Amino acid sequence: MYIGEAFVGSGPNAAHLNVVLGPRNGPVGTAWATALSSPSAGHVPFMVVLQPGVPVKPATVFINKAALSGETHETMTWGPAQAGVARGIQECLLEGVLPVEAENEWCVLAAVWVNPSANQADEVFANNYKAAKDAVINALGLLPLLSDVREAASRVHNPFYTPKD
Repeated sequence: MYIGEAFVGSGPNAAHLNVVLGPRNGPVGTAWATALSSPSAGHVPFMVVLQPGVPVKPATVFINKAALSGETHETMTWGPAQAGVARGIQECLLEGVLPVEAENEWCVLAAVWVNPSANQADEVFANNYKAAKDAVINALGLLPLLSDVREAASRVHNPFYTPKD
């Protein structure tokens, strides 16, 4: 099992992805099937597709971290965010970032933040594309390194909060 994270962009069109990937015949496969079959109010996991009827390989489930809230947010989630994740994951396989066996023997869970205020489709697409690739690369590279974690621990912050030291 591999776990990765990436944050790309700023403002309402930024992308934050968490990925879990690995063989279908283990805990990742179980989590994938459970996620896809467990929608809840405002959260509708779905298979990532390159085009209608052409799912990404390895099979990828898109799990929205922000509850769907209105037509624009739904469109940004199902449209440009999903398309960005599709391109990013697919390129990881086609470029050899993912191992060959990942095509049919692995699956990916992508937990994706789309801000309810997102308003620029092309920016949402570009940020989710880069974040999807980065998250997979980080997962397979077992990144971040402990030295990076140690350095970041001295200056903890995120886009929503910076502590006053």
